Amino acid sequence: MGGDTGDGGQGRQPGECGHRAVPHPGDIRIEAWAACREHCLAEAVLAMVECFADVSGVRPTAVDRVRLPEASDDDLLASLLDEVIFRLEAYGQVPVDVEADEADGGLDVRLAVTGIADVEITGAVPVAVAWNRLRMGPDPYGWSCAVTVDA
Repeated sequence: MGGDTGDGGQGRQPGECGHRAVPHPGDIRIEAWAACREHCLAEAVLAMVECFADVSGVRPTAVDRVRLPEASDDDLLASLLDEVIFRLEAYGQVPVDVEADEADGGLDVRLAVTGIADVEITGAVPVAVAWNRLRMGPDPYGWSCAVTVDA
């Protein structure tokens, strides 16, 4: 999956995916985009992780599966990021790769994770997803989302 293309998804082509962090005082603001909802959600997770940890070159030590029930697109985004934050706080797990697939309206997510001690911490660790200005939905090129994460 792609990372920051440098243009924030502006001028992207149909089918491209990526993510980036954007300046936001005191918090983490991320944007992600992809051809489909599931890939956009995975990009959002990778964007959030890249804001606080360098996972480049890190191999996963476990694979966890998460099932999120049917919900609105905004709710799925918030629930998935909340799940990643929970696993970080409760188990010290950091995703290094993410795959998401639709399942009966809900979402099946595979998180390839490693321990927080195995990654370089590069920023403030997220603690909560903010609902203010959270958005996820289709756009002319596929799907995009934006969310602020409290750190």
